[in-house]
Amino acid sequence: MKKLVLAYSGGLDTSYCAKYLSAEKGYQVHAVSVNTGGFTDADLKSMTEKAYALGVTDFKSIDAVDIFYNKVVKYLIFGNVLKNNTYPLSVSAERIVQALEIISYAKSIGANYIAHGSTGAGNDQVRFDLIFSILAPDIKIITPIRDQSLSREAEISYLQSHGILYTWQKAQYSINKGLWGTSVGGVETLSSKSPLPETAYPSALCKQEPKKISLSFHRGELIGINGIMGTPVSQIQKLEAIASAYAIGRDIHVGDTIIGIKGRVGFEAAAAIIILKAHHLLEKHCLSKWQQHQKEQLANFYGMLLHEGQYLDPVMRNTEAFLIDSQSKVSGDVYLTLHPYRFTLDGIASENDLMGAGFGTYGEENKAWSAEEAKGFIKITANAGAIYNHIHPKDD
Repeated sequence: MKKLVLAYSGGLDTSYCAKYLSAEKGYQVHAVSVNTGGFTDADLKSMTEKAYALGVTDFKSIDAVDIFYNKVVKYLIFGNVLKNNTYPLSVSAERIVQALEIISYAKSIGANYIAHGSTGAGNDQVRFDLIFSILAPDIKIITPIRDQSLSREAEISYLQSHGILYTWQKAQYSINKGLWGTSVGGVETLSSKSPLPETAYPSALCKQEPKKISLSFHRGELIGINGIMGTPVSQIQKLEAIASAYAIGRDIHVGDTIIGIKGRVGFEAAAAIIILKAHHLLEKHCLSKWQQHQKEQLANFYGMLLHEGQYLDPVMRNTEAFLIDSQSKVSGDVYLTLHPYRFTLDGIASENDLMGAGFGTYGEENKAWSAEEAKGFIKITANAGAIYNHIHPKDD
């Protein structure tokens, strides 16, 4: 039989692929699910049962939460990456790791084919196919939903005709949850005008009283909350549980897709937004002006290439090396207060705080230069502008 690995989520599209590819095309389907932080034990149990009912040869769940953090999320934090100054790349970042794990598994079992349920209208088809094509050019990519331009109704009809009678009613809102945030799509995000309603977000507001917390960073990584230490992944999960109760981190991202059209997607990412903003504040105290400037350029570039599916380009490893090196002094505590729908950054404490170096107090006093030295510095700084203005006095 033809051995095929299917990127499987248990949803309608991948369920159709599982049944169609095994029953109609004669593939030996090995269904693989990659958990990047969005599946519970109950979810995985249900996915397993459904996969075998669809006729797959076997089903494998790969726990990639730590891999996702170490390969991607860590660098998004180091770079304070927010796509279009808004979106923490919650889902697009996941797809890269899922593709890497799926192709690795396909190679390990000697599969000749690999399949996914992406349509021809979104970004995921590009992300999956790029990774697969670069790492395994000899493995053929099969995409039934894209190739057949299938409607949801056609997929449901096919499955029902083969005795697969699950309830395939389309949810009002599509939810995709992972370690670094949850995307929310609905009718409102298909046009430009309307916001998502409160009920669209999976985390309801259930805390009203302000809550003060502290976040501890070591070399740019979150290692503690309120003085209790743990792994970065465990701290992200813990912070998400605390802050999502305040309905923090909600927004709608508007951006350019890889395929050239504009798109909107809602999201809630309480832990991601808080960590990025807290980390950025700590960096502003601990890094030099030019370190921060250069980091912003490279981090924006890194986030763009990640979103575009270009994770395997060697420039990404170059950028990661820079980001790692930039974090050597980014250690300390950040203090903040949680409120309903928002948070405030209150301050930091760090032995690497450049503001506490004792050279002066901004706007108050200087200790490292005299008044005459200040006037000389200003005169020299103005020199280039004075020369230009002398030659071009009408350019004001």
